[in-house]
Amino acid sequence: MFPIRDHNPSGRTPYVTYALMAINVVVFLSYVGLFADDRALNRFFFDYAAIPARILSGDGFSTLVTSMFLHGGWLHLGGNMLFLYIFGDNVEDEMGHAPFLGFYLATGVAASAIHILSAPGSVVPVVGASGAIAGVMGAYLLLFPKARIDILLILIIIFRIFPIPAWIMLALWFGMQFIGGVGSDPNAGGVAYWAHAGGFVAGVILTVPLWLRLGGPAFWRRTDGHPPHPQARYASSRIPKVRR
Repeated sequence: MFPIRDHNPSGRTPYVTYALMAINVVVFLSYVGLFADDRALNRFFFDYAAIPARILSGDGFSTLVTSMFLHGGWLHLGGNMLFLYIFGDNVEDEMGHAPFLGFYLATGVAASAIHILSAPGSVVPVVGASGAIAGVMGAYLLLFPKARIDILLILIIIFRIFPIPAWIMLALWFGMQFIGGVGSDPNAGGVAYWAHAGGFVAGVILTVPLWLRLGGPAFWRRTDGHPPHPQARYASSRIPKVRR
């Protein structure tokens, strides 16, 4: 079960979201050939991925940013870009282009910091835009908790698309990250659950000033948690179509 689109059209072109997606793709293509050479790939990740033990020793602080634009494979990249495409445009629309870029980078750094605190002695390189995108999802939850998200459900041979409120999908996602973090060893590699959870919480916190400027609880009462504009409508289909 994963989201394929929302019913929340953006009021202006999300240039920063598109630029971030393009940068992530271009950066991945620039080193994808290294996956055939483990030694070269490990050296590349040592230079540009975030390694908790190295950062806490006082070295490699720039990797807190560079690691946000690296990915561990095609599925990792594709999944992150799908989530950024679905949720990024609306958050950018509300924040503005430059503030959204600063917000994205800040939540990405915060996510890496939370992971480092959870695994201070780890020498496993951490890569991915997931922490920053989790921050975008946290902002989306605060601003549009009842926006409709189309979910693609796959049960062996059954493919079904159905809409659910954003708060349900995002709460389930956050719960999975929290449970995953509690039940895993962050020093052992794999999914950086605490980075995801930390980025999400950072996104909510950093969006509070904007939410208050919009009216805070009065904004929710005025919109009932829905986007403050007509929702997008899609033709009924069993085949997912991602359109604006």
